[in-house]
Amino acid sequence: MSGKSPKAGAKGPKKKARRHVKRAEPQSFRARTLAAALTVRDLTASVAWYQTVLGFVKGEEYAWNGKVGAVQLKAGAVEIVLNQDDGAKGFDRVKGEGFSLQFTTAQDIDTIARWAKDTGAVLTTEPTTVPWGARMFRITDPDGFKIVIST
Repeated sequence: MSGKSPKAGAKGPKKKARRHVKRAEPQSFRARTLAAALTVRDLTASVAWYQTVLGFVKGEEYAWNGKVGAVQLKAGAVEIVLNQDDGAKGFDRVKGEGFSLQFTTAQDIDTIARWAKDTGAVLTTEPTTVPWGARMFRITDPDGFKIVIST
């Protein structure tokens, strides 16, 4: 530093103008949101589980012929829709194999895990800090869908 103070009102070094880069055509897919839809064996029980164990809030209900067949659940910016299984493919089929949902949060992972356990849920992985620094735990819903809660 030269020891001289900048002139009053000086704006500092000029910023380079951003160069607009034209995207290649056709443009790549750019989604804005994701909402997962899960088919469940017992809609009422699953809605209660997501509300009680993970703190989701019930949103819209979707009815066909006077009967609720799907329920939207929200937690912050995350949305899932639970759909009542109609049994056409068999109620006992395995769901969620090779698939998991990961919810990220700024909340304390240990507190959320303790809440889940206090409501009777069984964690499939206790809270742990992974090598890249995130804190996380795993839980499985009543239909076998695997869920990761992570910072």
